[in-house]
Amino acid sequence: MKNAALRLLVGILLFAVIPAKAGVYYVTVAGLGGEQDYEQRFRALANDLDKLFKSSGSEAHVYTLTGADATRAKLSDTLGTISHEAKPTDDFVLILIGHGSYDGVEYKFNLMGLDISAGELATLCDRIPAKRQLIVNTTSSSGGSIIALEKPGRAVITATKTGTEKNAPVFARYWVDALHDPLVDTDKNESISALEAFQYADRKTADFYSSQKRLATEHPVFEDTGKGDPVRAAAPEHGEGQLLANFTVLRIGEAQNAANDPAKRELFAKREELEQQIDTLKYQKAAMAQDDYTRQLTAALVELARVQEALDK
Repeated sequence: MKNAALRLLVGILLFAVIPAKAGVYYVTVAGLGGEQDYEQRFRALANDLDKLFKSSGSEAHVYTLTGADATRAKLSDTLGTISHEAKPTDDFVLILIGHGSYDGVEYKFNLMGLDISAGELATLCDRIPAKRQLIVNTTSSSGGSIIALEKPGRAVITATKTGTEKNAPVFARYWVDALHDPLVDTDKNESISALEAFQYADRKTADFYSSQKRLATEHPVFEDTGKGDPVRAAAPEHGEGQLLANFTVLRIGEAQNAANDPAKRELFAKREELEQQIDTLKYQKAAMAQDDYTRQLTAALVELARVQEALDK
C-alpha cells in the first residue's frame, strides 16, 4: 500500500515539472464515401471539425483531408510532417470518418485509391513524438483496428466493438455534436475531455437505435491503457478511462479565450495540469493510504483554487 502511494506521489511530482504543452495537432480524415450521400456527409463532418479545431486556440495545428486529398499518400505525408514538428509535450489527435473494412484479420480504412491498414496507421503514429495521443475511429468495422492501434499513452475510441459490425455507424455524427455542446462539459472546467465526448456520443448512439426501434448495429468502445481489451465504460479500479478523462479534445468558453491570451496561457496550463493530477489521484485512491490520498488531494485543490483566482482577475 505504502509503495503504491509512493510511486503515485513520485509520478505526480515528475508530472508537475513537465513544461506546459506547446500545442495540439489535429488530423481529421474523411475517407471514401462510395455514394454521393455518404461523400457529402463525411466531408461535412470533417469540415465542421476543421472549423472547431481552428477556432480552439493559437496552439492548435489543424490538418483536414477530404475529397481528392483523402489518400493514403497524403495521410502518410501529413503524419510524417507532424512526426518532425511535434514535441513530446504536445498532444496528437487523429479522427477517421468514413467506411472501414475487416477481413477477420486486418482492418483497413477506405481512402481514395489504396486503403491504409490499422497496422500501417499505428506505425505512422508511433513515429510522432507526442506522448499523449488520441485516435477516434468512427468508421464501420472500426473495432477491428484496436489491437493494432493500442499503445501506452494512446487512447483509441471506435464506433464498433468488433470488426464484424459492418453497417454504417451514426457515432461520428454524435462525436461532432459533443464538441458543439457546452453541456457535455460535465465537470464545468471549460474543456471537453475525450471521456466526456465519448460518453455523450455513446449515449446518443444508443438513443438513436432505441428511438428508431432498431437493433443496434454498433457499440462504441475505447481502450486507453495500451494493453487491455476495449471497454464501454470507465473503470477506475483498472485505470480504464483515466487517459480519456485527462485528455482535452477542445477548450470552450473562457478557457478557450485564456489559451489565446499570452498573459493567462501559463496559468491555464497550470490549471489543466492540476486537474489532471486530481483525476489521477481519484483513479488511484483504492491503492493509497487514506491519509496520503486526503493530503495530496487537499494540496492539489488548494493550489487549483489559487490558480483559478488568478485567472478570474
